[in-house]
Amino acid sequence: MEQAPQKARDVQIVGMKGEKTFRKVWSVWIPPFIVFVLFMVIWQYAIVLFQIPPYLLPKPTDILQASIENWENLRNAVVRTITASVVGFVFSVIGGVVAAILMASSKIMERSLYPYAILLQTIPIVAIAPIIVIWFGSGTNAIVIIAFTIGFFPMLSNTLVGLNATDRGMINLLTLYQASKWKIMWKVRIPFALPYIMAGLKISCTLAVVGAIVGEYIAGIGGGDGGLGYAITVASTRMETAYLFACGISASILGIVFFLLVNVLSKWVLGSWHESEMKRDS
Repeated sequence: MEQAPQKARDVQIVGMKGEKTFRKVWSVWIPPFIVFVLFMVIWQYAIVLFQIPPYLLPKPTDILQASIENWENLRNAVVRTITASVVGFVFSVIGGVVAAILMASSKIMERSLYPYAILLQTIPIVAIAPIIVIWFGSGTNAIVIIAFTIGFFPMLSNTLVGLNATDRGMINLLTLYQASKWKIMWKVRIPFALPYIMAGLKISCTLAVVGAIVGEYIAGIGGGDGGLGYAITVASTRMETAYLFACGISASILGIVFFLLVNVLSKWVLGSWHESEMKRDS
């Protein structure tokens, strides 16, 4: 007799969980999807209504057709850009975190080196890209270095802020127990700076894509070995506006995918203990 009410309660709990999941999916995914569909429909029929020439603004169907017709070149360009972006991003993460740790461990080093990091960030990448090409030659090396240069400062700045924002009470406690400076760095300061590092990763990953495309635009390899930056250059000179849009959208999607992957990593690292990534009931 007692099993029937228990089964009813279990069914009710499962139903509530299913309803909650449906509401979450609806609130997160459905509204952006509806906006996207409406935007595409308005774009498609506004061009037809106002008779806008396709070389000025192609229809979404024209962009899709151009992507299909140039799929081989577009795929190769995306792969080349992904490779350069990932390599430049990895180097910017390693370089930014290591440099921040060295600066945080010595105030003299921070005061001596940090202004030059700011100077590097304030110089337009278009201005120094030709110099990088002269030093390292055109091709993959220059592209990776340009991507590294753009993504380096956000990692350095965010990590340094996190390391310097560590609770002084914890540092003083470990100092009282005669812990070494590097032990304090590893046990307290780096874990405390993890949310800041993850924020830097989210910024740097998208900037690495921008840096790779700028590098390909200035120092890219031509032909079938060219990335999205080279493809954009060729499409603009040939007035292939639809394919130009396809390359730009591909670059945007690439940056979004990078950001989402880093966001998943952030949730995995911080989700169990930091409020910025902990699940909260709405």
